[in-house]
Amino acid sequence: MYISGNLSMHKMKVHYRKGNSQFLNVKHSFILGRDTKVIDLKGDKGIIQSIDMWYDTKNKAGRKAIVSLYGRCQDISLYLLVYYKFLEPTFLEFFYSILLVFKPQYVHLCIIYMNIGIICYPTFGGSGVVATELGKALAAQNHNIHFISYDQPVRLDVFTENLFYHEVSFNNYPLFKYAPYEIALTSKIVDIVKVHKIEVLHVHYAIPHAAAAATAKHILAREGIKIKIVTTLHGTDITLVGKDKSYEPVVTYSLQESDVVTAVSESLKKDTYSFFNYTGEIHVVPNFIDFQRFNKQPKDHFKKGIAPNSERILVHTSNFRKVKRVPDVLAIYRRVAAKIPAKLLLIGDGPERASIEAECRNCDICKDVIFLGKQEAVEEILSIADLFLIPSETESFGLAALEAMACEVPVISTNTGGLPEVNIDGLTGYTSNIGDVDKMAADALTILKDENLAQFKAQAKKHSLKYQLKNILPLYQALY
Repeated sequence: MYISGNLSMHKMKVHYRKGNSQFLNVKHSFILGRDTKVIDLKGDKGIIQSIDMWYDTKNKAGRKAIVSLYGRCQDISLYLLVYYKFLEPTFLEFFYSILLVFKPQYVHLCIIYMNIGIICYPTFGGSGVVATELGKALAAQNHNIHFISYDQPVRLDVFTENLFYHEVSFNNYPLFKYAPYEIALTSKIVDIVKVHKIEVLHVHYAIPHAAAAATAKHILAREGIKIKIVTTLHGTDITLVGKDKSYEPVVTYSLQESDVVTAVSESLKKDTYSFFNYTGEIHVVPNFIDFQRFNKQPKDHFKKGIAPNSERILVHTSNFRKVKRVPDVLAIYRRVAAKIPAKLLLIGDGPERASIEAECRNCDICKDVIFLGKQEAVEEILSIADLFLIPSETESFGLAALEAMACEVPVISTNTGGLPEVNIDGLTGYTSNIGDVDKMAADALTILKDENLAQFKAQAKKHSLKYQLKNILPLYQALY
């Protein structure tokens, strides 16, 4: 018997052609490269039909193993040891072809679940939200998921026996003007990989996560530990922050040191090749949303409270940074409200909020603009909305737009970045050039007409289903 890794054998059951069987206690801890074992069976038992084995890989090394049996058998007992990620149609076709060739009497399929580390920002931003939802989905598939961040991710609202959070803590020393978070993160990654036998690090956002992971990878390699890095680019880490010349060499290095690089849209993929000296493959894996959460909910009482006279409800949600062009949201609303009764709900908080509030105080038509601040249950607000506004200067994907569409809300957006890939012009809403608030307002009024609104709502929902978790999760699993 030969093994390809460490394992602990417990027992075997040998089946003979005559119908009898024999149990063998083979309690032995095999060490890769050191141990083989000859099992001498009594010759009066007959021809071996098949062999069942009981073993595990719960050993100090934590490695997985494949067992091979050498000997003469009437029939082959086929043992396949595979990672869960490979249970896709292409693998199943390959597996079936093996069965046709070897025609084994017994097939034993051992499924291995992975130890995955996820590094992300814990905030309400798109990268943190997607990373957290991805980790929760992988944990539901029985993988062991370890989140590493400076705070608990806002969407990490449940814990199970295979879902963990590790806080990156660091001290402020007078010597440092700014706390060296990247060094603390790197040290934490090294520690978690060693203790929890992490096999894959999935880092979301290039700065500083990919750079910290690359450094950790080299530290671990010096100790003989290999780790795979999957880096997902989300947008501003490439289009804004990453373009800064002071960061460009580090971002390029981080991409080159990653084993797999993904981008959330074709637009971001093109931008990455344009801005950085990176020639490796970039896989486009779009964002996804939780459709159990984001769907239209019966909130008629809420809608009646906001719009008692059946006014149209427009919604915008963001972090109120300049790149979101919130003044354009207000400009679009003014033009719409001048034509039809309407309300505007602004969700979120950020540096531009104060100036927008000040402007609304001096605008009669803006008395129906309601600032809701940060909200956990965004889906409840989207459930009463008639139109979603996202006139951003840049959006590498447009997760907020997708969440609105899943709640049957059509979208008015710019045609920048990945937004046209999500918001299909004339189908789920309309797209316009950056700053063209006149066209955006005209398009909004077209959608909000009684004869058009229901159709746009239905089309938005239908298109959003393309981004269901069941369609996106296998793409990541295949890359792991």
